[in-house]
Amino acid sequence: MEDRLADLLKYFELEARTFQAGPLRHAGNYDGRDGLGYIHVQLNGCMRLESACHPAVEVDEPSLYFYMNPTHHRVIPLDDRVTMVCASLRFASGGENPIARALPDLVLIRLANTPTLEPVIKVLVQEAGEQHCGRQAVLNRLMEIVVIGVLRELMDQNILQTGMLAGLAHPKLHKAINAMHAEPGRNWNLESLASIAGMSRARFSSKFHEVVGTPPGLFLTQWRLNVAQALLRRGEPLQLVADATGYSSTSALTRAFVTQLGLPPKQWLKRELEATKSEPARTKV
Repeated sequence: MEDRLADLLKYFELEARTFQAGPLRHAGNYDGRDGLGYIHVQLNGCMRLESACHPAVEVDEPSLYFYMNPTHHRVIPLDDRVTMVCASLRFASGGENPIARALPDLVLIRLANTPTLEPVIKVLVQEAGEQHCGRQAVLNRLMEIVVIGVLRELMDQNILQTGMLAGLAHPKLHKAINAMHAEPGRNWNLESLASIAGMSRARFSSKFHEVVGTPPGLFLTQWRLNVAQALLRRGEPLQLVADATGYSSTSALTRAFVTQLGLPPKQWLKRELEATKSEPARTKV
């Protein structure tokens, strides 16, 4: 099967900043207004998760839980055995991204149910308990690998019922989604996408909407704008961005930005860069 995450991570590079690695004695309070996601890997003890987006959850075995979208939540140790590795998450391209959009508010996975993550968790535990040179950087990279491993698990185990990742887990739809991800500037139409998926036009359109949650045309528009946002943040000129994302001119791209995002590209970029500068610094481990 093709790499279903390659083009997503090409434009939306994940950045983790580890700020907790060891015993957790006090509750952690995370404000969704900071624009960041968070991942918490619970290695020992019993924890309570609280958030307005879900009922309170008690976790009494090694688990990981993450809020990919900015979400106000609290993690509360219920005994003195709790050991945690925690990191904030963001995507280098900034802005709304399709990976976060494809996930529920909370993803909770028992580590015993994900043996494929065992090797990296083992290294994570070892690194967290020692004080080698480069420890911060290693922990950051390991947490990024953990998140990618979780995304794989969600697709491989067909855990999500709707959304882009559910579409990427579908045996036929993933072919069309991968094609749009790989070539956002191509002049795709319903017939060509259905052909790639090996389905009739009517069946493809219906199944795509059912599984992914949006019609194929709207999904393509959103992906093109996601790619355009990533390229703009990398400093690419507007004409190149328009060409790369299938818009006939910079004016056409601008109209799409205003329609979908409420701002023309340059104003959107200015807002995003200002928001990035105002992000709070993370406490290092």
